[in-house]
Amino acid sequence: MNILLANDDGIQAVGLRALYFALKEAGHDVHVVAPVTEQSAVGHAVTLSMPIRVKEFKENGFVGQGVYGTPVDCVKLGLSTLLDETPDLVLSGINAGANVGVDILYSGTVSAATEGALMEIPAMAVSMDNFNPQDLSGQAQYCTELLGNIPWANLPRKCVLNLNFPNCPIDEAKKMIVCPHTRASYQDCYDTREDPRGRPYYWLDGAIPPERISADRDRALLTDGHVTLTPLHFDFTDNEALDLLKRNDL
Repeated sequence: MNILLANDDGIQAVGLRALYFALKEAGHDVHVVAPVTEQSAVGHAVTLSMPIRVKEFKENGFVGQGVYGTPVDCVKLGLSTLLDETPDLVLSGINAGANVGVDILYSGTVSAATEGALMEIPAMAVSMDNFNPQDLSGQAQYCTELLGNIPWANLPRKCVLNLNFPNCPIDEAKKMIVCPHTRASYQDCYDTREDPRGRPYYWLDGAIPPERISADRDRALLTDGHVTLTPLHFDFTDNEALDLLKRNDL
């Protein structure tokens, strides 16, 4: 396959490098277009008010193009300008930290894949339920093997596959389950801290309350040690509310 590989953790991230080498070893043609710096939780942001610059990376057998922009900038620029031909797949990851439930709205990793799907190119986002992974070669190998088993041609148009690995060695992970995403939202809180000059600042924290998590959805299954795969699409229309408003002649 001809693959555009992106992420939001940056072009030097452990997960992206692991995927790159696993894909190359499997014989895929891989083109990396990824942010130069970390762009976690920027969602589907696009750079409009400043120029976008590109830096070539060639080191230790790795070749890629680093973009001074967002994950979506990377995919847009790659598909429109940097790549000579349309790829067979847009692959984003492996992200440090799971992307389950409402994370899909915030995640630059998922947004990079979504941008490919919006251009009607098969797309997958890949994440690991660990914010500080040291070695993701096993997960990268798993993902690479999975690509050949997915019926890409039969998936609905503009579908994004969201793959998440549990926080354990890959040989200890439970079987992959295809499941819906968690609908529960985070209960946010901010730590109030003080800088060396005595001025307050705030640091976002929070979690999804366990009692709100459905057992058959991605967050609970991932916590239980399963690999999860969730097909996503981004039609935000609330059809129930649509019907209600129509009935009220609005």
